Amino acid sequence: MIFQTLEGFPKDFLWGASTSAYQVEGAWNEDGKSPSVVDMLIHPEEAADFTVASDHYHRFREDIALFAELGLKAYRFSVAWTRILPDGTGEINQAGLAFYQQLIDELLHHGIEPIVTLYHFDLPYILEQQGGWSNRATIDAFVEYAAVLFTAFGSKIKYWLTINEQNTMILHPGAIGMPKGGELPSKQVLYQQNHHMMVAQARVMALCHQLCAGGKIGPAINTTSMYQETCHPLDAIAAHNWETLRCWSFLDVAVHGRYNALAWRYLEDRGLAPVMAPEDAALLLEGKPDYVAINYYSTATIAASRGDGSDLSARAGDQQIMLGEPGVYRAAENPFVDKTQYGWVIDPVGLRLTLRKTCERYHLPILITENGIGAADTLLPDGTINDGYRIEFMRQHVEQMQLAINDGVELLGYCPWAAIDVVSTHQGYAKRYGFIYVNRGEKDLMDLRRIKKNSFAWYKRLIASNGELRG
Repeated sequence: MIFQTLEGFPKDFLWGASTSAYQVEGAWNEDGKSPSVVDMLIHPEEAADFTVASDHYHRFREDIALFAELGLKAYRFSVAWTRILPDGTGEINQAGLAFYQQLIDELLHHGIEPIVTLYHFDLPYILEQQGGWSNRATIDAFVEYAAVLFTAFGSKIKYWLTINEQNTMILHPGAIGMPKGGELPSKQVLYQQNHHMMVAQARVMALCHQLCAGGKIGPAINTTSMYQETCHPLDAIAAHNWETLRCWSFLDVAVHGRYNALAWRYLEDRGLAPVMAPEDAALLLEGKPDYVAINYYSTATIAASRGDGSDLSARAGDQQIMLGEPGVYRAAENPFVDKTQYGWVIDPVGLRLTLRKTCERYHLPILITENGIGAADTLLPDGTINDGYRIEFMRQHVEQMQLAINDGVELLGYCPWAAIDVVSTHQGYAKRYGFIYVNRGEKDLMDLRRIKKNSFAWYKRLIASNGELRG
């Protein structure tokens, strides 16, 4: 639809940016923190590890001062479960609690809204050794952990997120690293873990509403629209298959408290349906999100399955993620979109479409919690980082956000990935996303100096104009 007049962004729009604990904090074993599964997984040897990352743990005040200079209205970050409860449950690590108390207070001092993700891939390793999410006891452990955070910070935090990209963990478990044994869980095990996460999420959303007066909470799923490769009806069915299994099947449980019918039939047909405890159906219904958060990077184009091994292909730039499934869908190419140097599709219009679909399906406000472009940003001899590609990427996506708002989408805010350079899970610091450059290499920490990229000044002007200045 081409509108005759366009409304601007809401006055209270949350222009922000995002990070996650294990990718930015460092200090992986300091002040009582225990290892998480991320710390113990196998990652590419040539890439940076997570032991120091961007050293945000020691430099958060410096970083937040830069966030304030940038003009951020919000900062989305995750709490490391292993800093709060080193044993996964039980005794609270007061040093870890104090770190996040100081972080939150510093953000509020600068007028920046903290948006807290409870769980961003980093399950305590001690719980993993006890069965991880395959063990129903982890549900209670997650609720206990959330209760500690709600009690400590509930009066200061308005926006909470439950589990980051649960669909990525289940559909592409190798995306965050490989177990030391080299074998990933079976699909049956993964969908049982997924069910336990769903129950845990519902219980935590209900608990948030009990303990956090005025607090809002919601899921954060990697959400995208699927295009069919051709007008062939079977391509349309395949695109609907994968969009449902990849996105809606996760959000439907979070929002509606029940499994998507097509997704459940798929699980039954493949022998993947999880075992549900008698009380689970009621527990799922207790979870009532106040909003939906989406991480959007790109769309996908889908063709009908041929029902054989040729349906499978590795995602460009990431051999750990396999696309396609016999009998469900196969990945196809889209000649109408661009790609990053790592092969990721660039599709700003797809963001508008995804926002419209999410709004239409759930009738809830939406917060964009990730969106961005990773690139090998280069520090030039004159001390500048010319990341015009990032400016152009964001400019196009912001334009589509405004159009989505005019389509009727209630959009709360935009928190692109990332506020500052973080460790990319597979490419380390070879692929950077931040507005702020961290002066380090893969193995050489150098001086970890913070340097504003050209996109920093552009985003600062954009925020100051509330989205009007996009040139």
